[in-house]
Amino acid sequence: MSQHTKSAASTYELSHQAALEAESVHILREVAATFERPVLLFSGGKDSVVMLHLATKAFWPAPVPFPILHIDTGHNFDEVIAYRDAAVTKYGLRLLVGRVQDDIDAGRVTEDTGPRSSRNRLQTATLLRTLREGRFDAVFGGARRDEEKARAKERVFSFRDEYGQWDPRRQRPELWNLYNGKHRPGEHIRVFPLSNWTELDIWTYIASEGIELPSLYYAHRRPVVQRDGMLLAHTRFLTLLDGEEPQEALVRFRTVGDATCTGCVESTAATPAEVVEEVATARVTERGATRADDRISEAGMEDRKREGYF
Repeated sequence: MSQHTKSAASTYELSHQAALEAESVHILREVAATFERPVLLFSGGKDSVVMLHLATKAFWPAPVPFPILHIDTGHNFDEVIAYRDAAVTKYGLRLLVGRVQDDIDAGRVTEDTGPRSSRNRLQTATLLRTLREGRFDAVFGGARRDEEKARAKERVFSFRDEYGQWDPRRQRPELWNLYNGKHRPGEHIRVFPLSNWTELDIWTYIASEGIELPSLYYAHRRPVVQRDGMLLAHTRFLTLLDGEEPQEALVRFRTVGDATCTGCVESTAATPAEVVEEVATARVTERGATRADDRISEAGMEDRKREGYF
């Protein structure tokens, strides 16, 4: 191979970040081209924000060709809801909201009212009901394999049966990045465009693309409560236990979910670049460090995924 040929070949080599972006864009376009009613789950968390950003790039200059869906526990951080509504306006999106409160009111689920209660697990029933009502056959989720053991088992295209349940033994091979989306009426496919990204990849991309996030992701002062080895934000949704006293701390959130079970970490990282430096030295995943709902058992996430959770 001549020196000129070698130089030309090297010009076409993608960086790690560009390769991840290209893979995700391909997956988004593949689903849009082959499924009738796709929908993108959007929580306002960093992964769903990056997924939405990729969707706007994948279909530009056309608008995003599918709606976004928020499963609302009713116990969200105010900053996240404000960000969600601003994103809908900015990109001209069609927003659908599945409310856990509706299922509680209808008697489809029963809410635990104890001091350690959380509506997080109740999301599964609301998610499955909303998907059924919308007749969605493909659902984009922002889960990544590095987050948690059960999610590491997922394929990019994850088959769900007519009850929305996941069986790891029925995972389909994805050789050469070929995806099998075949399903019967009532079944659907969960699609994970960020499967091969890591938390560090996400933050590096956020920094390089200048992606805005809810302010919760950066260092700020707020009252917190120390509980079960985590710092929980003292919000109107959190019931204090005997002896607990809120203390102000400089913190940020690594992941965002239900305010009753999502912890924060002490941090001075106030910019994407500073968060990248912090994440590069982290030894615990964001869910393992700050999500109380993942600590119910060693197989807690896998059990919920089998029921239909993401």
